Amino acid sequence: MTYIPEDYYFRRAKKEGFLARSVYKLQAIDEKYHLLKKGMWVVDLGAAPGSWSQYVLAKVGPEGKVFAIDIQPIKLSAPNLHAYLLDVFSQEVEALLASASFDGLLSDMAPATTGSRLADQARSAALVARSLFLAEKYLRPNGFWVAKLLEGPAREELTQKARTIFQTVHVFRPPATRKGSSECFLIGLKKRP
Repeated sequence: MTYIPEDYYFRRAKKEGFLARSVYKLQAIDEKYHLLKKGMWVVDLGAAPGSWSQYVLAKVGPEGKVFAIDIQPIKLSAPNLHAYLLDVFSQEVEALLASASFDGLLSDMAPATTGSRLADQARSAALVARSLFLAEKYLRPNGFWVAKLLEGPAREELTQKARTIFQTVHVFRPPATRKGSSECFLIGLKKRP
């Protein structure tokens, strides 16, 4: 399978003013599961360059807030966007999230790939596990969680853990996912009290 960097979704994102093609993955998830509503406070992990935050800002409106966190700069600004240059495994992230409560936590985090499928899957699973830990600790009851995962042996374990935290858990592969990619999204709905 040949990798085509400037595919349909790339061109569409440029035309519609989005910072990355990945926005269409979140849009498909939101349209299917009806996650985002006006006034919500949402955490966006792995936010750079900022297309997911762009989409969320439009959905939550001026009364909502987006907390965008990444180790790379976010190429976006808005009055209700709070961008932080932080490692998701840092104590600063926990201190930041402890200062409020959130309706949703999104993670489009991906590891720097090594070329070793098993190593890359394990590193992806560690990022998903971290996002799930943060969701369990800082989401309000009935909150939602979305995390990108490179499919591998840890998927079932992560799904089972998510089921202890959320009333329903789904595995979804949006249409904008590149052919040949092993990524999927884990979606937890209605966080248990």
